[in-house]
Parts: sequence; C-alpha cells; structure tokens
Amino acid sequence: MFCRFLVMLSALLVAFSVTAQEQEQITAEEFLASLNFQKGTITLPGGVADLTLPEGFHYLSPEDTERVLVTAWGNPPGNETLGMLITGPEDILAEDSWAAVIAYEKDGYIPDEDADSVDYAEMLANMQAISRESNATRMEAGYDEVELVGWAATPRYDKTANKLYWAKELRFGDIPVNTLNYNVRILGREGVLVLNLVATMPQLQEIEAAIPTVLAMTNFNPGYRYSDFDPGVDKVAAYGIGALIAGKLAAKAGLFAKLGGFLLALKKFWIFIIIGLGAFFARVFRRGRSKESPATS
Repeated sequence: MFCRFLVMLSALLVAFSVTAQEQEQITAEEFLASLNFQKGTITLPGGVADLTLPEGFHYLSPEDTERVLVTAWGNPPGNETLGMLITGPEDILAEDSWAAVIAYEKDGYIPDEDADSVDYAEMLANMQAISRESNATRMEAGYDEVELVGWAATPRYDKTANKLYWAKELRFGDIPVNTLNYNVRILGREGVLVLNLVATMPQLQEIEAAIPTVLAMTNFNPGYRYSDFDPGVDKVAAYGIGALIAGKLAAKAGLFAKLGGFLLALKKFWIFIIIGLGAFFARVFRRGRSKESPATS
C-alpha cells in the first residue's frame, strides 16, 4: 500500500511540473493575494473584443489564468488563453465555484447557414464514439478515462447576436460528481471568441441562469463584428456551426486527445500547494484505499 502511495505521489509531482518554489506550502489567502482581480470594462488582449463586467464579476489576465489552471486546478501547462472570467476571488478555490476560460480562434468568418439543419442527436452519438476511441491516448498520457455522457444543454444559436451556446456532461475516471462544460461562442468577422465555463453538474441551473449575463457582457469591437464581414476581402472558415460545436476537426485530431476546453479543471482537490502537503498526502492516501477496497470486499 505505502509503495503504491509513493508511486502515485511521484507521478503527480512530475505531471504538474512545479518549481521548487511552488512546492513550498502557501496559504489560500497568499495565493489569492498574488492574483490581480480586474473589474469594469476589460479590453481583451489583441483588442478584438471587450468585456463589460457587471457587479460581482472579475477578470484575470492570461498570466494569472495560467497560474490558476495549472497550479491551483491541476491542468497541464502551456494553455493559450485571453484570460478568465470569474465571480468572487474566493471562488477560485471553492469546491462549488465556476469560471469561464476565454480564448480566440482566428479561423475566419464562420458561415451560419447550417444552424437550423444540424441533427444534434446524431452529432452527440458521433462525439461519444470519438471520445471513447481517444481514451487510449488519454490513458497513455497519464490522464483519466473520460466519458461524454450527453448534452447538458442542447446547442442554441442566436442569429441576431451571432452567439452560440451549449453544454456537455462529462465523467472523468472514478470522480463521483460529473463535470459540466458549458460552451459559449461569439462569432466575429475574423474568427470566434470562445468562453468555456467549467463547473459540476449540480451547478447547471446556476450557470444556466448566468448565461444571459455572460452573453450580454461579451462583444466584439467595431471592425471585428460578424456584421463587419467583407466577402471580397475576408477569409471564410472551412467549417460551419455544426463543426464548431463538434470541435471542428475533432474526428481527425481526437476529440479529447489534447484535453481541449480545460476538461480537467474541476480536479481542484489536487491543489496540494494551497491546501498544504499534509492534507494532500492524506487525500491521496484515502483515494488509494478507496480504489483497493472493492477487491478486498
């Protein structure tokens, strides 16, 4: 048992690739104090879009977002984002918190003619098959097997605002609570603004209630809007609404092969830097015991 525990601990330390300084125990208050929580109107990096934050919402820069994703939430490093949208600062470390990771995909103007003709039931079945096929690659890389359980919210597209949103329910390994990935896409002249909200399935109703606010606060700036498209000048993306929801080239690249959408972000119980090494040891040890218990019962 103890040898297995040491192997698990060693593997986690290598996977997170933390520095010697990061391995020192710090408090949650110290970690939160090191982040710059911004309010008001935020111009995203690159200047293509603004966030007009209402009371109760905050923004983190790409640099601070990377620290949260990797150091606090246990995602692999090297995430390219435009930042993160959160509610209260303390929510980063709360078990029942949620956040929206922001990115920009400059693939060109995305035609939306197919928005009313997509068969979302068939799409879901195809995505589930691809996710099952990619599990071998995920497990070889040291990550949990993932199951795409189904739509948590069927895709919806607002043709007037050119905003698309849907949600997936996912199950990771033996984690008892399923993960909720709520996806928001704002179509623009040169690409799409991506907001991935990561939470747990029990929070679905809360996030559904927040979606109108998130949609309203996020808009492209003049010159980058969907309506600014110039067919004689601008690039047109090689895919439409259906492929955007399905992950564009998911069938070719492997839907979950690169952990797109920060699917592991809810593993916040692996925050050993924040909660202290003693508590981390105890939690991993308990997890090891729970995995062995079925064989001994």
